[in-house]
Parts: sequence; C-alpha cells; structure tokens
Amino acid sequence: MRPFALLAAALAAIVSQPGAAQERLPAPPLSDKTNIWVLDLSTGGRVEVALRPDVAPKMVDRIKTLTRQHFYDGLTFHRVIDGFMAQGGDPKGDGTGGSTLPDLPAEFNYLPHVRGAVAAARAEKEDSANSQFYIVLQPRFQLDKKYTVFGRVLSGMNYVDAIEKGEPPQNPSRIVHAYIASDNPPAYQPQPAAAAPALPATLPTLPGATAPAPAPKKRPVRR
Repeated sequence: MRPFALLAAALAAIVSQPGAAQERLPAPPLSDKTNIWVLDLSTGGRVEVALRPDVAPKMVDRIKTLTRQHFYDGLTFHRVIDGFMAQGGDPKGDGTGGSTLPDLPAEFNYLPHVRGAVAAARAEKEDSANSQFYIVLQPRFQLDKKYTVFGRVLSGMNYVDAIEKGEPPQNPSRIVHAYIASDNPPAYQPQPAAAAPALPATLPTLPGATAPAPAPKKRPVRR
C-alpha cells in the first residue's frame, strides 16, 4: 500500500472511533417556542431566553422541569455584580440552595460568555449545577468551558440591566413568573406600585426622651 493510502486509512480509522470527533448538533430555530424561556421580572418587563438543548440537554431539561413546577416564581437575584453578571434561582436566597432534584453533570461547551449568555451556577465541584443560573452583563471569556452555558437572552436585556446590584442587593429584584413559551403564558402584568407607609397620627416618644412641653396658653389681651 502506498504511503498516502496508509495515511488516509489511518485518518479514516481515527474519525470512525467513538468520541474521536463529535459533530455539532444544530441549534433549535428561534421560532421553536419549546425552547424559549420566559422570565417576567420585577424590574418592569419580560425577558426571553433562547435555550440550547443541542449543547446542554440536561440543564435545559432541568430548567423546563422546574419552570413548569413554578419553582422560579418569586425567587430573587441574590448576587448581582455590576459589569459582570446577575445570579438567581436559589430558594434560600443566599447562594447555598437548590431544588430537591439531584445535581447535574457538567455540560461545558463551546458557547462563549458574551453579554446576555445564560449559564448554570455551580459550587467548586464541576458536577454541582442544580437550579441556580446567572445572566452575563458584560463578556467574561475567561469563564468559557468552565461553566455550562445553556442559553442567551433574545429580548428584554434592558430589564436584566435594571436588576438591583449588590452581594446581596439591599432590595433584590425578583422573578415574578417563569414560563416556557410553548405553554402559552399570559401577557406580562406590571407589578402594582408599593403603597407608601401610612404615617402615625402622633409621633411616638423615643425611649429616654421627654415629651415636649405644651405650648403656653395665650393671655387674653385687655383693651
């Protein structure tokens, strides 16, 4: 056999080996509502995220499962770093919680941490993603292939930018409702403005303080 024929045969054998070369699966079309995650935020509007089951099928399935269980409704963004990311999905609200479902194996992939990327938060252990996620505010490419990116914001990024910043925020923003678009969610409902607290009719006297002396009565003027 000629040298070139030997080389071609060797390359063919390598390619035919399982796992030697993995072909990228096509991403779902943006018209596929089964892979659009809808987040109604307390910041004033609706965010739509294109999910990527082609690269992170386990995490996408987890998001769909928890969303349909109404797990995310009312949860806060408990860690929000300006110019970096907004993290939420923790029922404890302090970054230590998750769902009752088991942790997921890492699905690190080629999707980059660009603005609007949505990825699974995890602990130090790589296979510890569960329910928490974060939305990237500004590119952080040093995180690529270290965290599972499973989607990207399609619309409503301005409502993500408006999420209250802080670690934790003083007045954390919330996910009012989460839906999968194919489940025909209702239109976004603006949150009612919080009523101003009613002032007491009389101001209380502080402990240790003396009550103010009554104003002296005016003497009648004699004419």
